[in-house]
Amino acid sequence: MSDKGMMEKEEIFSKVLRAGRRTYFFDVRSTRADDYYLTITESKKFTNDDGSFYYKKHKIYLYKEDFDGFREILEEMTNFIVNEKGEEVISERHQKDFKKEYDEQPVEQTASPTAEKFTDVSFDDI
Repeated sequence: MSDKGMMEKEEIFSKVLRAGRRTYFFDVRSTRADDYYLTITESKKFTNDDGSFYYKKHKIYLYKEDFDGFREILEEMTNFIVNEKGEEVISERHQKDFKKEYDEQPVEQTASPTAEKFTDVSFDDI
C-alpha cells in the first residue's frame, strides 16, 4: 500500500459552486479499494435571531456505476424545466403585482393546459 497521508488523500479533486446562501462542494474521494467516487455536499447558511449563523449540510454519494443514469436523468430534468419554463427565473419577488394577480385568479383551474398535458400520460408505461 502507498504511504500517502490522509490529508493528501482527501484532496484528490474538488470544485466549489457558490449559489447565494447555498454552496455546493464537489469532491472526488477514494474508496478503500482505491477507486474514485464523487460526493456532492450542499451547505446552506441560516441566520439565528442573534445575528450569528450556522450551516446545514446534505451529502450525496455518487459511484461510477451510477454516473450514466444520474447524468441522463439530471439532463432530462434540467431540459424539461428549461423547455417548460424558459431559462429566466420566475420569482414572486420580481413581480410587483404578484399578490393582486394571484387574488384575481379563479380558484378552479381544471382547464389549465399544463394539467391536460399530464393527464394523457399513463404512468404505467413509464
